[in-house]
Amino acid sequence: MDKKKLLLLLGALIVAIGTAMAARTLLTGAGAPEAEAAQSPKGPKVLVAQRALPVGTIITADSIAFQLWPKEMVQDAYFIDGEADMNKLLGTVVRYPITAGQPVTQGALVSPGDRGFLAAALGPGMRAVTIPVSAKTGVGGFVFPGDHVDLMLTQTVVARDEGPPLKATETILRNVRVLATDQSTETTVEEGKTVVRAFRTVTLEVTPKIAEKIAVAQTIGTLSLSLRSIADNQGELDQAIASGTVKVPAGASKDQEEKLLSDAMNRPIDKSGTFVTGGDVSRFQRRTAPRQEMPRGMPQGFTPPAPSAPAASFGQSSRFGGSGSGPTVRVTRGKNTTVEQVGGN
Repeated sequence: MDKKKLLLLLGALIVAIGTAMAARTLLTGAGAPEAEAAQSPKGPKVLVAQRALPVGTIITADSIAFQLWPKEMVQDAYFIDGEADMNKLLGTVVRYPITAGQPVTQGALVSPGDRGFLAAALGPGMRAVTIPVSAKTGVGGFVFPGDHVDLMLTQTVVARDEGPPLKATETILRNVRVLATDQSTETTVEEGKTVVRAFRTVTLEVTPKIAEKIAVAQTIGTLSLSLRSIADNQGELDQAIASGTVKVPAGASKDQEEKLLSDAMNRPIDKSGTFVTGGDVSRFQRRTAPRQEMPRGMPQGFTPPAPSAPAASFGQSSRFGGSGSGPTVRVTRGKNTTVEQVGGN
């Protein structure tokens, strides 16, 4: 190979290397800004939903947060960090459904005091009822709008045999959502801490049938609240899905599935009631309130005498062969003595 061809080949190789390096620089330089822009958009922080917020959801601190948003996509209806006070939005109610990650608009929230606020907080087919509470029956004020509670009824059962009254408590409702305490639906936050305050009434979200049940329960005894854990709702939802009580239709979108599960978690439970009597707590309270039947033939208002010996107690047989189901007398006919029931044939 002559010298001239060798120089041409070397020059072509240098040009090729230079072209490749230039192309690589151009490609790398063009891709970096795009990747950087995709990872961290340049713009203000807007308020977005942290999870799916169906209609009637009461806004809490963990349901919304500020997030960077592209400047060209920011709208006037968005809540902008530095311009909107997030604490003032706590306790507002969602008027339109908001998906997770979607910006929260000013028209999507209803503030306390606005017309139709409580009606917007209610789910479809639900009703609002108010019950009186105290510091003792209201969990010491540690109940806030949006929490879920169980409702317990405490009453005094009068024995039919004029014995001492029997105390009893039963859980009549479970998983009831709190809409408001007194006339406030807001959660007050000072210096980053939630303020606990006393209240005298609690407004609950229930079905029409449960509303009737609560109205009757208030006339029977004292109603008390029992605060539920957030984990209880998820656990009961998992059980309902496993048992087939809650069914997600095939082909449902993610938003539809989230709304269905959210409605199921917020639905009050009016089944499988439990009760505890005084006998389950104290040995001085009877476990039952037995009914005492009046013997046949006795005048109205007659009180059977107390038995003098265990053998003559009601419901036990005596040594004279009587059934012992009521007061008896001994009757002697000749040499035979029998025990006859008073009022018997």
